[in-house]
Amino acid sequence: MSVLIRQDVVAAAETVVVKVGSRVLAGPDGSLDDTRTAAIADQIAQLQKAGRRIVLVSSGAVAAGLGRLGWKRRPTNVAQLQAAAAVGQSRLIESYNRALAPHGLSAAQVLLTAEDLRERSRYLNVRNTLLALFRAGAVPIINENDTVAVEELQISFGDNDRLAALVTNLLRAQLLILLSDVEGVYDRLPTEPGAQVISTLTDLTAARDELVHDPDQSGGLRLSTGGMGSKLRAAGIAAAAGENVIIAAGRRPNVIVDILAGHEIGTLILPEGRSVDSRKRWIGWSALPAGRLMLDDGARAAVTAQGRSLLAVGIQGVEGDFAKGDVVALCDPSGVEFARGLINYDSHQVQMIAGRPTDHIAELLGHCPYDEVVHRDNLVLLG
Repeated sequence: MSVLIRQDVVAAAETVVVKVGSRVLAGPDGSLDDTRTAAIADQIAQLQKAGRRIVLVSSGAVAAGLGRLGWKRRPTNVAQLQAAAAVGQSRLIESYNRALAPHGLSAAQVLLTAEDLRERSRYLNVRNTLLALFRAGAVPIINENDTVAVEELQISFGDNDRLAALVTNLLRAQLLILLSDVEGVYDRLPTEPGAQVISTLTDLTAARDELVHDPDQSGGLRLSTGGMGSKLRAAGIAAAAGENVIIAAGRRPNVIVDILAGHEIGTLILPEGRSVDSRKRWIGWSALPAGRLMLDDGARAAVTAQGRSLLAVGIQGVEGDFAKGDVVALCDPSGVEFARGLINYDSHQVQMIAGRPTDHIAELLGHCPYDEVVHRDNLVLLG
């Protein structure tokens, strides 16, 4: 049955986002291994010529810079990390370009920061650029702009796993493939006797709580910032928006082609619900909330279980300084965020009407342009 599910998934995947981790691309000394980039590029070329639209989200710039600079360990100093990324980024894209050239293809470097996906107009510009690259027959190769993005290097925005998930949502790609140095998600510690890769995973919450076993990175050359926890969090973003995810070993020969041929490789993570439209994907996972609303249990239940809009009467607290039309986080009484939405009132107005029935809004504000503080059409549950 799992094989049939995979075949259905890959058959429907016209657009695929592939994320390649640093450990897949780097040699033992930390330098970029050109045979690895060539293997990835050859597979992408084969699939693109077969009619797939492939986006590559590639780590490796910092690792490539470490190798070229002769540094033995990944530095913790942000300026040194940025220097390594600046040196390594050109090395990385040159390697891909050389590997793609014999296939008649060009690598298109796309460097992004968190703000490129948080701000709506820039978000749409990124999507338009990627679609134009598809039409031109180029291969988009995306990376965080580590040379200027301090937050990314300090892992507050996230790593390239999260970036790949956000790009998946941006393009509404039907499949996200996360390639790492592990075979997939194991049912126990991989070193334990009898440990097996889970073929199909449907409960991400349980997996994050029980099955994440990231190895200790305290010794040796530290090349990457991600781990299985990072991959499952990224998978959660794509799955919550209605897309499929596969986590697999990037060094396996022909891994991308074989995955898209329906072979049972790695761990398939199925969507958590129906596909979310493009605008709500930006609201839910790319935009940065400008404030937080603390809701009572009744309001939370109305939003999550009954599919209702958020009314003022259910708001217990307001945090932040936001304007009408900003994205705000909706939180339960304990402060845990469970949804996001576009707010119909500014923060001052929400403070005035919080906890009050809708028919009191006009009296409090002098007018009542909206019954809902956040309309259901502009609200996304985070899962």
